[in-house]
Amino acid sequence: MSLRPALRVPPSQEHRGEHRTRRRRPPAGIPGCLAAGRRADGRPARTSTGGTVSASPTPVTLITGGSTGIGAETVRRLLKAGHRVTATGRDADRLRAVARALGDPEELLLLPGDAADAGAVEEAVRATVQRFGRLDNVIANAGHSTHDSVADGDPELMRSMLLTNVLGPTLLIRASLEELRKSRGRIVLVGSVAGLKYSPGNFYSVTKWAVHALAENTRMLVTESGVGVSLIAPGKVDTPFWDTRGGTPPGPALSAENIADGIMWVLGQPAGVDVNTVTIRPTGQAN
Repeated sequence: MSLRPALRVPPSQEHRGEHRTRRRRPPAGIPGCLAAGRRADGRPARTSTGGTVSASPTPVTLITGGSTGIGAETVRRLLKAGHRVTATGRDADRLRAVARALGDPEELLLLPGDAADAGAVEEAVRATVQRFGRLDNVIANAGHSTHDSVADGDPELMRSMLLTNVLGPTLLIRASLEELRKSRGRIVLVGSVAGLKYSPGNFYSVTKWAVHALAENTRMLVTESGVGVSLIAPGKVDTPFWDTRGGTPPGPALSAENIADGIMWVLGQPAGVDVNTVTIRPTGQAN
């Protein structure tokens, strides 16, 4: 799927009075952003990245799979913390719904596209830098699961899982590395406890083991450049992720907010601190 034009998020009424004086017009079709040096609440902001403290007081973060569940909640938390955010996702209507629920903030750039499409991912990075001037963090959150087993699974469904869950984060790393080396930023990959344990024939687990290997291999590649790499491995989370599998299984489950908390904690680490793996299970989940 090729990248479609950026969705323009109209400013809310409360924002219209904030930018009337000497405000440069953003590129056509791309929403505006906060003035440099200000947080979402108008106060000066500070941020840290994987290596050094960023020169920009308002960090810029790109997240894939930002239209539902963990991704949508993380978008909300990022904006609240003063980030300027690019959110991508396959479903343009769901992306619009996220923006509406947040009051159509000017600090949010929406880019419908497929996380496993190299051209779409490269364009998302280019559009982010064009609009916001830099890139400090990327979060590879897009992913999906089916019940397919290596014994009798649908080859096309397994292919789709492999492309989204493994190729997707790989393409995001590839497209963003140049900018992240400049900002000494962070890469966050959303894995799963399915990538920490074996499950008979489970192909989704195979893809998540690959993501965990990708995180460590990337860390070894970029650590001397001052770029941090973090893997978030959630246990069972009650999100729309389970909708195609008959709903969230019974038993203890985390919320999207719990995982967003973990992501924000990683991004908030001081300069020079590289948290590599965070496993988050609900109390009562044995494996």
